[in-house]
Amino acid sequence: MSSPTHSNRLTLLIIVAIVLAIVVAFAAPVTATGFAVGGDIFLRLLKMIVVPLVVTSVMSGILGLGDVRKLGRPGGATIGYYLATTILSVVTGLVVVNAIGPGKGIGAEALAAASAEGAENERAMEAKEQQERIDEINKELIPLYVVRSKYRNTGEPTPATDRDIARLEAELKELKSESGIGKIVSNLTLMLFTDNLFKSAAETDLLPLIAFSIVFAGMLTTLGERVDGLTSLIDQINHALMQFVLLIMNVAPIGIFCLVAAKFGKANADGTLAEALAQIGWFVLTVIIGLSVHAFITLPLILWVFTRRNPYRFMLDMGQALLTAFSTASSSATLPVTMETAVRKAGVKEKSVEFVVPIGATINMDGTALYEAATAIFIAQALGDAYDLTLAKQITIALTATLAAIGAAGIPEAGLVTMVIVLNAVGLPVEAIGFVLSVDWFLDRFRTTVNVLGDAMGSAVVEGTLPDEADAAPA
Repeated sequence: MSSPTHSNRLTLLIIVAIVLAIVVAFAAPVTATGFAVGGDIFLRLLKMIVVPLVVTSVMSGILGLGDVRKLGRPGGATIGYYLATTILSVVTGLVVVNAIGPGKGIGAEALAAASAEGAENERAMEAKEQQERIDEINKELIPLYVVRSKYRNTGEPTPATDRDIARLEAELKELKSESGIGKIVSNLTLMLFTDNLFKSAAETDLLPLIAFSIVFAGMLTTLGERVDGLTSLIDQINHALMQFVLLIMNVAPIGIFCLVAAKFGKANADGTLAEALAQIGWFVLTVIIGLSVHAFITLPLILWVFTRRNPYRFMLDMGQALLTAFSTASSSATLPVTMETAVRKAGVKEKSVEFVVPIGATINMDGTALYEAATAIFIAQALGDAYDLTLAKQITIALTATLAAIGAAGIPEAGLVTMVIVLNAVGLPVEAIGFVLSVDWFLDRFRTTVNVLGDAMGSAVVEGTLPDEADAAPA
């Protein structure tokens, strides 16, 4: 176990590494991009232990509960916490973006001109073509409905017209199901199951691995002494992996320096960040304000109400994980650090961390949900009078952003695809994604940090619902 002094020194070194990396990126951008290899090595070191750590930690957490029948209360608390915080983050995003109005004054022409990159994107093009086909079908159906209505009044059959209507309605239903809320819910359900655990592990598809681990470990709790060797092995592997995380963290300042320097250096060399900030700086500021409200007010209030912990002290204790999240822009890659820091520095019970945090890294995307809702409203504001942003459409955006964020991990190119779904849900032009793509990577670091903070605080909140140690001990 790392000492408090060592842990504090490591956190300070990571902060220094980030600051130094940004300075190098702006002073010598070409040189900074050369550090990309070091950043990739650090990311791979983290990612290579994510799958075995998730499987063993979830199993260890379930085994620590002792009786699988006691899983219901902490399980319900975990899902309830993540769903509630995601909804609150979306509401926060909507309130902030409506109050600041970053899209007002940009104009539809400027939006269209800046959307070229989004229009060239394959996913955006697919969504646009899909919407155009939906419009074509609706136009084709109108005269057919007229013909059917006319002939039905005379009592004469119209088999050809009825067949055409049935065919077009079936195609229309299929197209709408591929881009609507129903498709998100369907994806979210299918995410829990896999036909090949090894394939899911190879693709770092965590949710089916978590589902399997929960069921398998739950079964082990019912088998008693016959599986003592296996349960002991799982605990030992999990302990060894956590020690390996400590080993990786010793080189974290170097890896984080390389990651941040390379990314910011490339943006500075291309001139994309400065140009984008000048053009849509108010949008970037709006998203950061929304994320800050959620991170420094909403989540801390929830933590204090349920645990009476000092939330800001908790944030300081989670510093290593939060700084790693900002540097990697990946909840999954940060997962090993989040778990290690929550247990050893923030003092959350290990079995709570092992059960709650891996689930959160997969489905808890508060920052993503807030970002997508705010982006949709921003684009609507930029369109001005060309788009009627009603209360009903804002509610649709809130609902779609919530579900899309939860289901993001099960969809290829998750962030872009879910954004397309949100825009499609309220009839906004999907190519307008190009307007925010230049700053997406930058804002991704902030929203990932918020996601990781939510995961860690969730483990502290759910900790109170776990059975007592005496109750958890196997019979």
